[in-house]
Amino acid sequence: MNEQAHGATDSADLMERLLYEVKRVVVGQDHFLERVLVAMLAGGHLLVEGVPGLAKTLTVNTLARTMSGSFKRIQFTPDLLPADLVGTRMYNQGTGEFSTVRGPVFANLLLADEINRAPAKVQSALLEVMQEKQVTIAGETHRVPTPFLVMATQNPIETEGTYPLPEAQVDRFMMKVLVGYPSEEEEVVIVNRVTGPRISVSAIATPEHLADLQEECRRVYVDPSLVQYAVRVVAATRKPAGYGLEDMARYIAFGASPRATIGLVEGARALAFLRGRNYAVPEDVIDLVPDVLRHRLSLSYEAMSDGATADQLITRILQALPVPERPLESHVRAAVR
Repeated sequence: MNEQAHGATDSADLMERLLYEVKRVVVGQDHFLERVLVAMLAGGHLLVEGVPGLAKTLTVNTLARTMSGSFKRIQFTPDLLPADLVGTRMYNQGTGEFSTVRGPVFANLLLADEINRAPAKVQSALLEVMQEKQVTIAGETHRVPTPFLVMATQNPIETEGTYPLPEAQVDRFMMKVLVGYPSEEEEVVIVNRVTGPRISVSAIATPEHLADLQEECRRVYVDPSLVQYAVRVVAATRKPAGYGLEDMARYIAFGASPRATIGLVEGARALAFLRGRNYAVPEDVIDLVPDVLRHRLSLSYEAMSDGATADQLITRILQALPVPERPLESHVRAAVR
């Protein structure tokens, strides 16, 4: 095994220990936890949809403690101002000078709770920090800490008093994850843990270490056939008829942007890295397709009237496109060298 393969294995062991520490507090939600780690390694952001009480805040807070990073939570409301998010300049009467007060976005992990309840100005302020990893306060640019992950939640039940997210902002989220209810067995464990002795978690890694892991993750090999497959999957959302899906064209008003293709490739790298490999396989891409695409498809009124969902259309696309062959390890070693 070469040095890069050893590095991938050691890093996967570290991520496994970090995941184990989080699972001491959080019960279930394996899919959600895995996607949070994928987003962290790939440097992306998460849009999470689920009813209240499913441990979304607890998960991110616990993860921040295991990596000794900073965690901030913002409850988005209609009266929230951009300054409440990014910070502002304040006048000090004692010194007669202005000073910069930084907002809660200056954290490693930022939870934007019920993001669709904030007005457009606040969402625009968040858009800059998500894309540029920086904020502008009174003409001065300030970088946010590294690594930086925004996890925004939406409540699928209530729509009254909400502001639909602009398409440009939705596209900035690498993945949209649906969080469901726990099983009966998991709920029993949840109740026992919450009502029992408090569990403390240990710091497994530092933010600086996570930044190094992000750089290491970018060296994971992705075969050109997998990149081409990701391109075809995304292209099929724009022109379904070109891929033998003529009847789907009336359901999709607008397909996914190139950011979706980038998200699939970067996410496949992170997922392979998380699973202890220094190369991606087709399963890594396929597993991420629903989470990367579901929020990027603009469905037509006909799709809504027929009850067609984005996930159903994505499943049909995956069934219609041939999956590339798994890359041979000998080819991977040659390509890595």
